[in-house]
Order: sequence, then structure tokens, then C-alpha cells
Amino acid sequence: MSTVFKEFERTQQRAAEKPFLHIPAIATKAYADNAIDLSYGEAYQQVIACAQQYAGRGLGEGQRVALLLENRAEFFIHWLALNGLGCSVVPINGEMPAEEIRYFLEHSESVAVVAIPEKLRLLAQSVDGIQTPPPIIAHTNINDLPDFEARASQTKADANTECALLYTSGSTGKPKACILSNEYFTAFGDWYRELDGLGQIEWGKERLLTPLPLGHMNAMAVSSTAMIMNAGCIIQLDRFHPSTWWQTVRESNATILHYLGVLPAILLQLPESEADDFSKQLKFGFGAGVNPKHHAPFEKRFGFPLIESWAMTECGAGGCVTANREPRHVGTSCFGKPDASVEYQLVDEQGQEVPFGEPGELRVRAAGSNPRRAFFSGYFKNPEATAEIWQDGWLNTGDVVRQGEDGSLHFVDRRKNVIRRSGENIAALEVEAALSLNPAIAEALVTAVPDEMRGDEVAACVIPAARLNEGKQEGEALARSIVQDCLERLAYFKAPGYVLFVDELPKTASNKPRRADVKKLAREGVEKGRAIDTRALKKR
Repeated sequence: MSTVFKEFERTQQRAAEKPFLHIPAIATKAYADNAIDLSYGEAYQQVIACAQQYAGRGLGEGQRVALLLENRAEFFIHWLALNGLGCSVVPINGEMPAEEIRYFLEHSESVAVVAIPEKLRLLAQSVDGIQTPPPIIAHTNINDLPDFEARASQTKADANTECALLYTSGSTGKPKACILSNEYFTAFGDWYRELDGLGQIEWGKERLLTPLPLGHMNAMAVSSTAMIMNAGCIIQLDRFHPSTWWQTVRESNATILHYLGVLPAILLQLPESEADDFSKQLKFGFGAGVNPKHHAPFEKRFGFPLIESWAMTECGAGGCVTANREPRHVGTSCFGKPDASVEYQLVDEQGQEVPFGEPGELRVRAAGSNPRRAFFSGYFKNPEATAEIWQDGWLNTGDVVRQGEDGSLHFVDRRKNVIRRSGENIAALEVEAALSLNPAIAEALVTAVPDEMRGDEVAACVIPAARLNEGKQEGEALARSIVQDCLERLAYFKAPGYVLFVDELPKTASNKPRRADVKKLAREGVEKGRAIDTRALKKR
């Protein structure tokens, strides 16, 4: 029974000299003078030394350590070291305000927080108010941790042991914590190895470039374990740098790219060049959410396929569907056909299967005797939500899709009240809760509106506490004030990008929001210019 550390150790035994990690200079300029390169052998030595320090403090199986290490080499070293001891990690997004971080630390029951030095002050604010705050240390100072109760020196960690606790926004407000086992992670490495068609990879030859955050399942579970278990090199950026993107692709000798829909949208806006053809270097891009009208023009201009895939943190590799074989139906939001390892249904709101070709909510499970194989292990401290998402023996995804004539699945919409902005899942209820604390707001409902670059944008339909005068100036000032207040409570990407002031909100007879009508109201407000555009305030 394997773990991520055991897979890393196995690969370094076979391929110690092969490159494990490359962080380009564009991504290190805030903290280092040059690019960072580690072979499997070099990284392994650092991991073992780090693990020995943690073990010396008494850390071991069953404990969680929060990591605020951004997309740096230290994240990989500390994650693998802790995994080797049987510890789970809780990635923390350093762009969140202190209040959000406090919830993650308190809810996860992390015994310690390890961070880059620049974030120690933010973390000190975050633990203020926690009854028994976890110790906070810089990643270079493991020995500053207190002594924990000594754990067994020989860990019994296996495939079922918790590897990470990742938080994902759902439709019920506060982010839910997905318990992810070692099997969850290693299944992605196996899945990638078996990918055929346009997505074939070769042992020891691939260099996978990703700008995606290591606190999300795509970068942490998909690209990282894919390279670790196949002796490939992880090319990890701190974030997406549009102006230097193709230069980084060339200089890093990338063979695979991971993307979200916003990347192709931005890259297509760059000036065209004779050097745009990457057909001889790049095998494929792998991701989700490319705008249908951008898909074909991108492939034609840059010379490699964008393989669209569908998954969610809860389903992992066990329910992943990918358009790695032709026909991919480019330009139709197609994400492929489920293979024999995945069972699926499309159902209506009563849980009944819809007629062929009609849109319905996608349900998935693993084929065979264990329908939850390689899926998440459940929501931490929330068995009710776990039971709800697994209702009727299927993982109920909340995504509405339709089936084409050849069986391919095409994304249509989201049934759940979740906004998907640039790959971030945002719960409308969480934003509404933050808005409700603002005395200038009598009532507010939040929904998604289309955004050509980011897929969705957050829109808030607001009844102000005091009647606004005629004219836009007062409304614009209030909208800016509302968003600034929200930015102090939530990560920047969750704040409203549009504010629409209204006299009343669509409600049912029992005073519940009519979410479909709210979405229509917001979309019309944006299209007709009645909504106030506050997107410029949403900055990292």
C-alpha cells in the first residue's frame, strides 16, 4: 500500500539524476536571484533531512500541519517530508485575509503552521482569537517547534492514510474540507500514466509546466503526482505571467502545459508572432474551462491540442472524464467520454435519468465493487454533507451536462449555487454572508455572470440600506465601498466584480431566493450597463 513519499522515494531510486523540479527565474525573483533546479536525488536528500527535523519534534501519523509556502520548492520538500512521517498537510492561501485563514486553522485542527517569512505577521493575526493557537514558524526554523507527544518511529502510513485536507467552496457557505488519502493522490499518477490518445506521456521524458496554485487539487494531486510517479520534471510557476509565458515555455523545454480557461483567452490577445507554432515542442495542454470560441483558434495558432477534462476535488481520478481521443468536438464545451473505469448518469432534479441528449446533472462513481475508489474520503467534521453528495450511491456533482450523439459529454451549466471564476470555486452564500455584515446593505444576493476571460464573475444584486439619489455617482461610490469592505473579509477573487442596485430581489412566496431569476437579473444588468463594474478593485 503506497504513499506519495514512497512513490517519490521509488522514483529517485531509479532516476536520481533526472530533474524533479524547475522553478523559472520569473517565479523566484521575489526571493531568489536565480531559477531553482532540483534533481530527484537532491530533493530526496532535502526531504529526508526535513523529515528528521520534524520527527525530532515528535510529529507523526495522525497530525496535520498547515503550510503557507506558496508555489515554492519548500512546499514540495515539507509536504513530502511530512507525508513520509504519516502527517497530513493543509495548504493555506496567503492571499486570504486573516479572518479566512483563522477558519482554516481552527477547523482543520492543525497542530502547527509552517510559512514563508513574509507571511508570519499575517498568520500571527490569523491565530488571534483561537483558544489554543497552533505554533507558527518560518520554514527554515523547524527546530523552533515545541515538542509534541512522541509518535511511533516507524509510521504505518499507507494508501488509506490522510495525505492532505483541501478546502473547496460549495453551495452551503463556509468552505468544506475534503479529506484526501494517499490513494487519492497516487491514483492520479497511475491515471496519467495510462492516458492514451493525445495525452500519452513517457517515463522520464516529460517536463510539465503549471502556473496553478499548489493549494488546489490540479497542481498538488494531478500534475505533481503525475511527474513524481513517471520521473518527469515539475515546472512550477508562482502564477500566470502572460507577457513572458511563451518565453518561459521555450526556455524551460516544457512538453506539457496545465491551464485554466482564462489562460487561452489572455494568450490569444497577445500580438501574433512567427514563433507562435509550438507543435514541435509541446505535446498537449491539459485543463478545463476553455471558452468554446477560443478553443479552435488557439490550437490553430499555437499548434498543439488543448485537452479538456472534467473532475472535481471530491471525485479525484476515480470520476475523471477527459477528451484525450478524437473526436473532441472542439468548440462545444466537450470534455470527452467516460472510460470503462467510470460509471455515470445524467438526472433531473428528482434524481430520474433524463432522455438521451437532454441536459441533466452529472453523477459519477467508480466502476466495480468499490464505487468510492480514488474519490475523496469525505468532508471533515461534516458527515451530513458527505451523505448528501453521495445520495443514492452516486457522487452528485451539481454540474449540468448533455450527452452528444456519440456519447461525449458537454458542459452546460452549474446546478449548485457556485461561481467558477478562473478556476476558483466561490460559494454565493459565503459572499452573501460577508455582504450581510455591511450596514450600508439592507439585503444582497450573489450569482455568477459570464466573463469571457474568467468563465464566471461574481455579481451582487443589492438593496441599499438608504435610498440612492438619481445619477450614477453616488451608486458608484457605494459600490466601491461595498467591494472594499468585502475585500477585508474575503480573498480578492470572491469579492463582487459587479454590483447591481435594485429595489427588490426575486423571492418565492416563502421568501426564498429564486436563484434562476437572480442570475437572469444580474446578467441583464451587466449586458445593459446598469450594473457597476468593480472588477478593477479585485487585485492580488
